[in-house]
Formats: sequence, structure tokens, C-alpha cells
Amino acid sequence: MSDQAPKFKVTVDNISIEVPAGTTILNAARMIGGDVAPPAMCYYSKLKDSGGKCRTCLVEVSKGSEKDPRPMPKLVPSCRTTVMDGMEVKNLTSEKVIDARKGIVEFLLINHPLDCPVCDQAGECDLQNLSYEHGTEGTRYEFPRRTFEKEDIGPFISLHMTRCIMCFRCVFTADQLTDKREHGILERGDHAQISTMLSKALDHEFIGNVIDVCPVGALTDKTFRFKNRVWFTKPMDAHRDCPKCSGKVRLWMRGEEVFRVTARKDEWGEVEEFICNDCRFHKKETKDWVIEGPSVIKRSSVISQGHYVGTVNTPVLIDKVIGKQPKFLMDIHEVSDVNKPEIHLSRIEGPAHSGDFIKAN
Repeated sequence: MSDQAPKFKVTVDNISIEVPAGTTILNAARMIGGDVAPPAMCYYSKLKDSGGKCRTCLVEVSKGSEKDPRPMPKLVPSCRTTVMDGMEVKNLTSEKVIDARKGIVEFLLINHPLDCPVCDQAGECDLQNLSYEHGTEGTRYEFPRRTFEKEDIGPFISLHMTRCIMCFRCVFTADQLTDKREHGILERGDHAQISTMLSKALDHEFIGNVIDVCPVGALTDKTFRFKNRVWFTKPMDAHRDCPKCSGKVRLWMRGEEVFRVTARKDEWGEVEEFICNDCRFHKKETKDWVIEGPSVIKRSSVISQGHYVGTVNTPVLIDKVIGKQPKFLMDIHEVSDVNKPEIHLSRIEGPAHSGDFIKAN
């Protein structure tokens, strides 16, 4: 018998790929890459039991498998649904998914204030990107929004419960990275909140990672608070010999000044290696680090403003998704009778007319 795990063929938005058995639909779509991968606000591949809470990754399964080709009756969360051999999934190509995602964004924004102009997460916020792509201009919610009293949870981490979307990422991080957990979910329903119950400080050596895993501006770095915008800074990969963690970080610099230190993240916004508080909060000078060079920004982002070395654009897969070349990607010179590149407007005497471009038969 072969020791290799069996491979299942799954098709996502008309693009087929073979993945190991047990792979979720979300991870299979991420292997394809680009916009084919559904968004995820609560799922985190490095946190056990995460996912299945925000519902932003819902997809339509139009074919269950080769053995049972019946479609699944409802949209399913791609982060918790494993693939079957011959499964066919619709994400971008499903009107049901797009409509459902708009409703989910509206639901998330019921209590989340759009205070992006004063939020330190602006420019790298998953909910900001999601609301821009799938949100609506207004809301149908007419009732008072939930509010919370400000709570001090330490000198390094700022908690804004009004921005929290209850993804539970920070709770899983504290539970799985630390030997004791001092914060969690209190109350139920619309009264649920992240809290330490007795306003204790979160002072574990790795607790700063809750800032990196938070998809919104609910948990932010107090040492970076209101100091700069991320799109004005340059992310640089750096490392140091740290006895507590790997020491591999990302410095956010402006000139020679280090404004903040974060863990390095992959193209899906997930931390590659968790770092300690000493690297994150106390090493804010260039002499503390060995700078490797500019970070590679793989996904389209406001941070990649065209001045970073090695910037990789998001792959264009729309032609494979819809089965044809869309008009907005065609060359204007091929579809238009005017503005042809072989005709130099500066050499035409007087104003240009249609006869200058269309040759008489």
C-alpha cells in the first residue's frame, strides 16, 4: 500500500486542482490563489479550532462529489467543509454567494463603527477591504448600537470593544500560546465582549500576538497609536538573535525611524512565526536589527504603492473563472478604430478627424 494520502480533484470557479484528502475548500481555493479564495475573518490556519464563526467564507457547492453529484442545499462555510473527489464549488461565479456576502458584511457593520480615519488598523484591515468589495452605501439597522466602557488591559495593548466582530482569534491565541489565559468572552448574545473580567493587564511574553491576529482595529499597539499611517511607512524584513522567539520580524519604518514591529505575515494575512513582546515593543531602533531588505507585498494593498522591491501583483484568473477574456482587460488599440499606436497625432496637420484613422476602401 502507498503511504501517500489520496488526492481529490476539486473545481473552484471553473479552475480544477488536486489536493490531499481532508483539505478544506478554503485551503484548496488558496492553493489556486487570487480572488478565487474566499475571504476569511475568523479562520486562522495556525490556530486550532478557529473558523466557522464569521460566515464570510460561505461558498456554493454545486456538485458534492463524483459518487454523489447532488448539490448541497445551502451555502457552506469553506473553512470547515472538507473537499470530496469531484466536488465543484462556486465562489465568484455564484450570485447566491455574492448576495449572502453582502448580507454578512451588513451584519458585521451593524455594531462596527466606520471610524477608519482615526483607526490604526486602516489600510490593513480585513473588514475594510471586505466592506469596500461587498458592502452597501447604507444600513437598514435602526436600533441603538452597542457600546462598551473602555477597559485598560495593559501598557502595550489597546482594546476597542466597539470595533470587535467576535472572531475569537485573540482568545485562541492567548489560550494556545500562553500557559495561562486571563481574557476571554464574557456574557452572551449582543452583550458578549472580550474582557479580562477584573481589568487585569495582559502581560504574558507572547500576548502581543493578539494584535497581529485581530482582523479589525479592536486590538492595537499602544506604542504605535496615532503615530503614523501604514501607507506612509515602509515594511522591511529584519531579524535578531532572540532567546525567546525566532526573532524574524517586519519593521515599519519611515526614514531611519522604526515606528512599530510586527510579525511577518503571508499573502493571506496570517502570521508566519509568532514573536515575543521584547521584539515587538522594546526593540524600536535600527541598531537592534539586521535589516534584510524590503518586504515582499504579494497581495494588492494600499501599502504597496509601487515603490517596493519585489512587489508581486495578484494573479489575474478572471478569464479562467468566467471562461473568456473580459472586455475591460482587452487592448484598446485592438477594439477601437481610433488612437492607433502607429499613427502619430503630433504629425497630423490640424485637428485629427475620423478619416485620419479609417482608411478608405
